Amino acid sequence: MDDVGLDLSALRTQIAQAGGGWEAGQTSVSLLPAEQRSLRLGADTTLTRQRQGASATQHSAGQSAGYPASFDWRSVSGQNYVTPVRDQGGCGSCVAFGVAAAIEGTFQVQRGNPSTNVDLSEAHIFYCYGAAAGRNCQNGWWPDYPLNNIRDSGVVDESCYPYTAGNQQCNLCSNWQSRLLKISAWHKITNVGEMKSWISTRGPVSTCFNVYTDFFAYRSGVYRYVSGKLEGGHCVLVVGYSDTNGCWICKNSWGTGWGQSGFFNIAYGECGIDGEVWAIDGVAETGWLYNVRVTGLWAINQDNNAWVYLANIGWRKIAPDNLNITVDMLVQLASAKAGARPVNVYQEQGVIKQVYVF
Repeated sequence: MDDVGLDLSALRTQIAQAGGGWEAGQTSVSLLPAEQRSLRLGADTTLTRQRQGASATQHSAGQSAGYPASFDWRSVSGQNYVTPVRDQGGCGSCVAFGVAAAIEGTFQVQRGNPSTNVDLSEAHIFYCYGAAAGRNCQNGWWPDYPLNNIRDSGVVDESCYPYTAGNQQCNLCSNWQSRLLKISAWHKITNVGEMKSWISTRGPVSTCFNVYTDFFAYRSGVYRYVSGKLEGGHCVLVVGYSDTNGCWICKNSWGTGWGQSGFFNIAYGECGIDGEVWAIDGVAETGWLYNVRVTGLWAINQDNNAWVYLANIGWRKIAPDNLNITVDMLVQLASAKAGARPVNVYQEQGVIKQVYVF
């Protein structure tokens, strides 16, 4: 494999000799010089080197656990809950992309709506939180840290701080504090059965793995390492899996000119892909929701304990600040439901604080 580009002919021969399984070809990344290819990574190599993938025994043993034999969030009842493939460009910011993608996907699943157009700012994650921790395009990061930042302080939308590749100052929009989205919590999963159960019910997850030179030329099939040196660590999104094909289905952050329009399949246990994954427990939403329908109300014989179900949004708690406020909003929402009138509501961390009935 050459310094500039990859020797695809030699690689294809090596894949065939190793038993095949995947196709190598020219990609938007394979054409780059070696130093530029390395900037498409960005997970801390001191941690990815320690990762070990799950064994085949672990996968086969989990198949009686109740999760489906295959699952893909790109095709659930004809709907795609995965946000579009992004491109991190020439900056080792993959952790920001893997984390943002997991939150975006979880948000759409939580809403039960694959068309929310949620688009979080990877620039906020990497150039603000990452830079404050000493991270830049040339060194690696790890998902624990930005997930803690987003849980505690939030992340803005892409239009508030658009991403461009290259080290830069944190440059949020003027009203960024009113545009923050937080997660309620996150956790790691290290058991493959639990990974599949979570993915098939709760949403996609982030993972990091070891990347070898041949991976840059992946075009299709189920990837297994064949040749080349360890290039570094990389963070991606797991959107599904297939026990039939023995692989995880993942979304990369190298644009649509790489892999299968930006996606790839990787064999179970390969390159530490399933050593551990990062799952988002929930997204705590803040901001206005416009022109939504009230389809359900729930209350119990307890002070300030009432909930509203908003179409395409889900259940939301009505502000429990005091009894008068709770009752007033409950009456407004009940009136809107009875009259089939839309409402605008303001929610703060998933709690309804203001209601405007048309």
